[in-house]
Amino acid sequence: MSTEKSVGGLKCSEVLERLSDYLDAELAAEERVKVEAHLAGCDACTRFGGEFGAVVTALRARLGRNDDAPPGP
Repeated sequence: MSTEKSVGGLKCSEVLERLSDYLDAELAAEERVKVEAHLAGCDACTRFGGEFGAVVTALRARLGRNDDAPPGP
């Protein structure tokens, strides 16, 4: 991203660091609220987050994600 905004108590870079955990519903409630507030006020992160989420969903479908599988080496 060319310009970093601070919205909802988080900067764009901080949202990007948390995006994967957000999509996996692994953030604490307070962090989730901050990410959602940022996304509501930052079009660039919303666009990127949507694209990132679509890629993650497609990869999981393609790879047949199994949440019960043990972690890899």
